[in-house]
Amino acid sequence: MEIGQIVKAFKKTGTYIGEITTINPDTYTVRIMAVLKHPIQGDLHNPRQADVPFFPGRKALAYREQTNVPANMVRPFEGPVPNYKKSLLESVQKLYDELSAKPEDPYCSQSLEMLYESMKDYELMYSIEFPALRKS
Repeated sequence: MEIGQIVKAFKKTGTYIGEITTINPDTYTVRIMAVLKHPIQGDLHNPRQADVPFFPGRKALAYREQTNVPANMVRPFEGPVPNYKKSLLESVQKLYDELSAKPEDPYCSQSLEMLYESMKDYELMYSIEFPALRKS
C-alpha cells in the first residue's frame, strides 16, 4: 500500500472507498471518497439487540473525512470511484430495505428511527433528498 492509493476500508460496521493519505505502523489514514455499506445502528457489543441501555445511531463517514483504519481492514480497490452523494443514497436505500423488511422486529424498528435522523442530517449536509424513504 502507498500514499495516494485508492482502497476499500472497513471502519466499524461501514465500508468505504478512500485514498490513503498517511501510512502509520499499524494503521492507514484514509480520506473518504464513497460509501459502499452504511454503518448499522445500535450497540456494537450487542448486535441486533433493541433492549440495551444505549442504542446509538451511526452516520456514514463524511465526504473527504480522514479516518485511521487498522491496516488489516484496508484492501486495494480497483475500478471507478462512485460519486459520494450517489453512493450514500444507495447505501442508505439498501440499509432501509433490509430494516423495513422486518417491521415487527424491535431492532429493525429502532434502527429505522435512527436512520431517519441520519437522513435528515445528510439532506442538510449534502443537499440531497430521500423522497422514496420518507417516513409515513
